[in-house]
Amino acid sequence: MATVGIDLGTTNSLVSVWQDDKCTLIPNNLGEYLTPSVVGIDENGEMLVGRTAKERLISHPENTVASFKRFMGTEKTFMLGNRRFTAADLSSMVLRQLKEDAEKYLGEPVEEAVISVPAYFNDFQRNATKMAGELAGLTVERLVNEPSAAALAYRFGKTKEDQTFLVFDFGGGTLDISIVDAFDSVIEIVAVAGDNHLGGDDVNRAIAEKFLSVNRIDEGKITNEERASLIRESEKLKRTLTDAPEGEMEVVIGGQIYQMKLDAKGLLEVSAKLLEGIGIPLKRAMNDSGYGWEDIDEIIMIGGSGKMKIVQNYLQFLSGKRPRCEINPDVAVAVGAGMYAGIKERQQAVRDVLLTDICPFTLGTEIIHGDPKGPAIMSPIIERNSVLPISRVERYWTVHQFQEYCDITILQGEHRYADQNLELGRIRVPVPLARREDQREAVDVRFTYDINGILEVDVTVVSTKEHFSKVIVNKDIHLTPEQIEERRKELQKIKIHPREQEKNRLLLERGDRLYEENTGEIRKYLDKILADFSVALNAQDLRTIEKAYTRTSELLDIVENTPKRSVPVKIEAYLYDEWRRQQ
Repeated sequence: MATVGIDLGTTNSLVSVWQDDKCTLIPNNLGEYLTPSVVGIDENGEMLVGRTAKERLISHPENTVASFKRFMGTEKTFMLGNRRFTAADLSSMVLRQLKEDAEKYLGEPVEEAVISVPAYFNDFQRNATKMAGELAGLTVERLVNEPSAAALAYRFGKTKEDQTFLVFDFGGGTLDISIVDAFDSVIEIVAVAGDNHLGGDDVNRAIAEKFLSVNRIDEGKITNEERASLIRESEKLKRTLTDAPEGEMEVVIGGQIYQMKLDAKGLLEVSAKLLEGIGIPLKRAMNDSGYGWEDIDEIIMIGGSGKMKIVQNYLQFLSGKRPRCEINPDVAVAVGAGMYAGIKERQQAVRDVLLTDICPFTLGTEIIHGDPKGPAIMSPIIERNSVLPISRVERYWTVHQFQEYCDITILQGEHRYADQNLELGRIRVPVPLARREDQREAVDVRFTYDINGILEVDVTVVSTKEHFSKVIVNKDIHLTPEQIEERRKELQKIKIHPREQEKNRLLLERGDRLYEENTGEIRKYLDKILADFSVALNAQDLRTIEKAYTRTSELLDIVENTPKRSVPVKIEAYLYDEWRRQQ
C-alpha cells in the first residue's frame, strides 16, 4: 500500500505519490490536479465536493461552504441541509475524495498519508487536521509544515551547495514565512512566523469593497447570491492582474450591470493593508533567524497567492532579490509532501534526506512572579523556533504553606502576561501540605513536543515522585478513538454525488451559476442552452451527450468570457455558424 502526500489547502487541495524516483501529482476525476476545498449539498441530499460544489457558491450559497480551513480546531460549525458539520468534518470529505482519486490512479488501497499544515498552526488546529484524516479513513503518518515541504521540493535534485532560503507560503487563507538552511542532504528550518488569518481571500474582499465603493452600492442591500458573485468576479480580476497590467469586472446587482476597471497601481492601493500585514511576520522571521537579507540566497514563493505580482514586487523591494517560482506555487507543497511520503517509506532516492522542523510558538506555563496579587506571568519552557522533537523541564514551587494543589496552566504564545496567550489546557496536581511556614513543595514540569506538533505535558511532584501527564488536545472538539470511528461511519453513510457523472453535473452547475449572475436576454439564452443539454442527458446516448457537452461548454465560455453587452451577438453568431454546418 502506498503512502500519499496531501496538501490540504484553504482554497485548493492536491494529492501526490512518490514512485519511480520522482513525485507524481495525481489527477482528480476531471483530470485536474487542483481540487477546490469546497463542500456543498444538493436538493437530493447528496454531498458535492470540489469544482462542482464551487460552482454552487453563487447559485446555492446557503448550502455550500468554502475556506473552512480557517476554522480548523475551533468550535464553529456549518449547516448543510439539516446536518451540522465542523471544519474537520468538511476537510475529511475533501480528503476522502483525494483518497478515492489516489486509489483509482494507483489501483490499490490507500490507507496512509502525510498531510501538510501551515507552520503557524497551533495544537488545536493540528489535532483537528489529524482527526480529519482519520475521519476520511487515513492513518496520518506525519503532519509536515507547508514551508518545509516546499523547501524539500525545491532542494531535491539540485545543487548540494550550502544555501539559505526564505520560503514565502501565501495561500488563500494563511501566510507562513520560514527561513531554511540547506546543506548536504539536510533541510533545517531555522525560524518560522506567520498569520493564520491572512491570505489571498483578503485581497478578493478588498477588491469587492472597492467595487461597491466605486459604484456607490450599499453592501447591506445586496443578496447572498450577488455577494457570492461579487467575490468570484473579484477573484477573477485579481488573477487577471497577475499577468496583465489592467483588468475589468462586471457584476449584476439588482438587475443592473455594474463595472469597474482596475490596474496594477489600483490593486496595490486596495492591497496596502495586506502588504502591511505581511511585513509583521516577515520581520519576526528574519529577526528570529539572526540573518539579514544579504544572508538569504533565494526567496521561494509557494501558495496560489504567491503568484501575485504586487506581493513578489514587495518582497523584491525589501530584499533586492527576485522571488523564484520554478515550481508552480500551487503544487510545490504537494510535491514536497509526496517526497516526504517517500522518505517515510524509505524509498531509495530520498531515504537519506533529513528534514528538521521547529516549534513555531513559545510554550510555557502560568506563574506568580514577585507580587502574589499581581498579574500572572508566562514562564517559557520551550522557546519558539526550537528544533523538533524536543523535551524540556522546568522546576516550580508552591506559593504558600497551606497550598493543596498546583494548577499547571499550559500556554502558547509570546506575551509576557499569561492571560494574553492561548490556553491549551490545565493539569491540577495535588501536593503535600508544607510542614513549616518557610517550606514550599516543588514540581517538575516537562513539555515534550513531537515532530507532528503534538504536545505532551508531564508533571512530577518532587517530594512524592507522583507523576501526572496530559496530551494536549482541544477538549471541546476532541473525540476518543471510538467516537472518531463512529463519526467516520456516520460521514461514510452520507452519499457523495457519483464521480462518473461529475463532468456533466459540473457543466450544469456552471450554467446555473451563470444564470444567477446574469439577467434579461442572457438568461433566456442560458435557459435554452441548459434545457437542450438536459434533453441530451436524458437521451442516455454517450455520443449524443458528448456532442451536447462540447456545444454547451463552448456557449457557456462565450457567456462567461465576453462583456455582457456583447454576449447576445456572440451567441447568435455561434448558432448561425452551427446552422450553416448542418446544412
